[in-house]
Formats: sequence, structure tokens, C-alpha cells
Amino acid sequence: MVNSDDFAKRLQEIMDFYGLSSSALADEIDFNRSSISHLLSGRNKPSLEFVMKILEKFPEVKLYWLLNGKGSFPDSEPENEFPKKVESIPTLVAENKISKNESKEFSNLKDLNNQEFIERIIIFYKNGSFKEYKN
Repeated sequence: MVNSDDFAKRLQEIMDFYGLSSSALADEIDFNRSSISHLLSGRNKPSLEFVMKILEKFPEVKLYWLLNGKGSFPDSEPENEFPKKVESIPTLVAENKISKNESKEFSNLKDLNNQEFIERIIIFYKNGSFKEYKN
């Protein structure tokens, strides 16, 4: 369960880091100003909508840190949490992220009817981030 006072401190830390007032934060994430005031005072707990808007707008903020204070802020690896694009196997080969042999292994995987069945591969990391690859 989220502790409202601790959450308010972390929210204030985010605002300080980005140099935002509560009204500027409300404008940035398109949220009600009074709701942010109630969160900062500890009166209310954050809604899922609010948390998601913070995570989408500020990629240095990680979910576990925001809700539980676990981890660090700012996070130095924002690109894994919400990928902007899904990389294709040919793109990964072209950028030397995987070898041509690995690419063939992905494309040669077949089911019992000799039909290709690998559409995408998702790798989940312990820190809650993930990477998605499409064939």
C-alpha cells in the first residue's frame, strides 16, 4: 500500500528535479491542480491514471521508486520502461545488436505443422523494464 506522506515527498522531489510548481506539473501531465495539491498534502492517495501520466511524461521516474521509494531517482535508463518503437529482427541485424545466425534461429522456429509461429519476443527484466522484438 502506498504511504501518502512518503509519496508526497517523492512527488515533490520530481517537481524539484524538473523545476515545476504544482500548477506547472498539472499542466505538464494534463491533470487537475486540486488533485495534485491533495496528493502533496497527503490527503489523497495517487490514482492509477495519475501514476501512469507521471511515468509517461517523465521517463527518469520508475514505478517502484514512485510508489514504494525502492530504487533511485533520477533513473539513468529510461528507455526500457516504455519503448517508443518495437525493433524488427532485420533492424537488429543491421545495427549489429544480434547476429545473422541468431536472426536465422528466430525465423526458423516452426510449430508441428511447419508453420512459423514466432511473432515477437519480449524480455522482462527484474527492475520492471522490458524489451520487445518483432519478427
